[in-house]
Amino acid sequence: RGCGARLEATGAMASAADRFNINSQLEHLQSRYVGTGHADTNRFEWAVNIHRDSYAAYVGRPTMLQYFAVAENESIGRVRYNMMQKMLLPCGLPPEREEE
Repeated sequence: RGCGARLEATGAMASAADRFNINSQLEHLQSRYVGTGHADTNRFEWAVNIHRDSYAAYVGRPTMLQYFAVAENESIGRVRYNMMQKMLLPCGLPPEREEE
């Protein structure tokens, strides 16, 4: 029984250490990259990050730009320009904040 109790205790310690390690890695990612969010990220900020990431991915891939250009019957340059403009306010103006 003593050996089993020791194994259970080390398992509990390992999971607490793993949790600490995962949380510290998550905090590092959130401080380094804006789009990963944090505890205070609201729905609007999350949606803006998703839309901007999508537009950046589309603009960065020439074949995606060609696909959108054919689908919209526009030139590739015009599609790129429109997507860059949409990156400024992809979800419109932010909602008014409630005063606390």
